[in-house]
Amino acid sequence: MKWLFLGTAIAAEVTAALSMQAAVDQPGWYALVVVGYLAAFAMLILVLRAGMAVGVAYGIWGASGVALTAVLAAVLFGQALTLTMVVGVVLIAAGVLLVEIGSQRALAARKRATLERGAI
Repeated sequence: MKWLFLGTAIAAEVTAALSMQAAVDQPGWYALVVVGYLAAFAMLILVLRAGMAVGVAYGIWGASGVALTAVLAAVLFGQALTLTMVVGVVLIAAGVLLVEIGSQRALAARKRATLERGAI
């Protein structure tokens, strides 16, 4: 469930960010900005309650939000998406992957240490 909550948080945050851009010309979009950010933070709370570490959850949420917002802003609003920006998005994805791998390894090491202490 935590991954579903996290995906929803990311989608809500990206929706809010893109709505902010749309609200520049049509202020009615500000309502979706508020709802999107409230939903994103509510979903993040559920992610943390489901047991995901805050560093992992926030890292994935933030990095995914940046990457998706940059790509979708280019598609929806014709904003620039240069090669340098694409490289940045790839580096963000690599960073998120490394954080997740590191988190999984730390969790596995903690479980091993707990089992070893219980066996002694």
